[in-house]
Amino acid sequence: MTTVTPVTGPRPRSERPHHVSPYQSYVYAYPHKTAYRRLKDRPRLRTLWEAEPKDTLSLYLHIPFCEVRCGFCDLFTRIGAPDGLTGAYLDALDRQATAVREALGEKEPVRFATAAFGGGTPTFLTAAELERLCDIAECRMGADLRAVPLSVEASPATATADRLEVLAARGTTRLSLGVQSFDDTEARAAVRPQRRADVETALGRVRDARIPVLNIDLIYGIDGQTDETWLRSLNAALAWRPEELYLYPLYIRPLTGLGRRAGDADPPWDEQRLRLYRLGRDHLLAHGYEQQSMRMFRGADAPPQGADDYACQTDGMIGLGCGARSYTAGLHYSFDYAVGMHEIRSIIDDYVSRPAADFAHAEYGRPIDSDEARRRHLLQSLLQAEGLQIADYRARFGGRTPADDFATELERFAALGWLEHGDPRAQATLRLTPEGLAHSDAVGPELFSPAVRAAMAAYERK
Repeated sequence: MTTVTPVTGPRPRSERPHHVSPYQSYVYAYPHKTAYRRLKDRPRLRTLWEAEPKDTLSLYLHIPFCEVRCGFCDLFTRIGAPDGLTGAYLDALDRQATAVREALGEKEPVRFATAAFGGGTPTFLTAAELERLCDIAECRMGADLRAVPLSVEASPATATADRLEVLAARGTTRLSLGVQSFDDTEARAAVRPQRRADVETALGRVRDARIPVLNIDLIYGIDGQTDETWLRSLNAALAWRPEELYLYPLYIRPLTGLGRRAGDADPPWDEQRLRLYRLGRDHLLAHGYEQQSMRMFRGADAPPQGADDYACQTDGMIGLGCGARSYTAGLHYSFDYAVGMHEIRSIIDDYVSRPAADFAHAEYGRPIDSDEARRRHLLQSLLQAEGLQIADYRARFGGRTPADDFATELERFAALGWLEHGDPRAQATLRLTPEGLAHSDAVGPELFSPAVRAAMAAYERK
């Protein structure tokens, strides 16, 4: 009989020995927004984008509203919206889109290769408001949503038939549903009030909408979760034959619903999460899924989603909305960032009150020099299962290799068994081992520059 050990949250600080956690930080974008600062010169977007390639841009529209806020969530989002706020937000988004599209100019063709709606929960909007969101992307920005991959995030409660009908008709190719757990007790422990029956009903509606790619998000490390309950959630998800699955380790961060438990690393909890990760990974591999990163697993027969299917956000990203980021080669920029509810509401209120002229400038951001560009390229590539092509790195950075620039870090990863064997200078591909992928959330932060680390440490949480 298999012994099932429940996962518990972090213990009191007094009981914790010194420990370096494999769960340092989820690096979904580098540098993190906590390294951004107010840009004193408020550079004009027209100047920032003037010399940038515009033939394969990515478009991201951010909707900062949710019906509830999960206990683990530190995303830029507010709970609910007073009457008229979502309409006012879309008005501001329209003004911003008009200003940004004008800043891109007419000297060369502007083409969007991918599009995404995120949040928050984009499907918090009504069906009519989703139509308007798509109109902003198409009519204001010029993105052909039916001709490019379009990914949309949703929750079970807001994945209603009328909303899904709009998204399918407007060209959505991928819908990501945040389930997290099919166990009602675990959902409550994660402060995500939902019932499995409602989740299953929502999944049925998604399949009825015939959106080509269904992604299901699941979380491991929840209070009370066991090997047995984790496998039950995985099998419940697999019953829907999703084209993609994302497996996320639970993080407990300050200023979140579970944040009162945040603190130092907890070795037993880390060991539990690593075991559950390996259990989930092996289970999905045995069911014919291919691992794309520590978190992402894709069905072998899933339809492709574009050339940059698995990459983190790349240069040439246009972000619209008060929580979105934009990336040029030399500057990453956004609006102010917060996690606390009061501060988020203030930022959203400020956003919806802005005149169109305000959206022609960048206000918060971080310049990207050659060192940061190399770090970012290494991070984006190394944290993917397929790894980094040395030839691509050489071509982009004047013949240099990752071993020229990051010898100390790569030697450390190799010593820990996180890199495939071989001389990094002679290999065609630099790739993490399966154990390296398991420790992606320690690999990524190890590659942060000293300047970014200092800026993140100096950030005042709000």
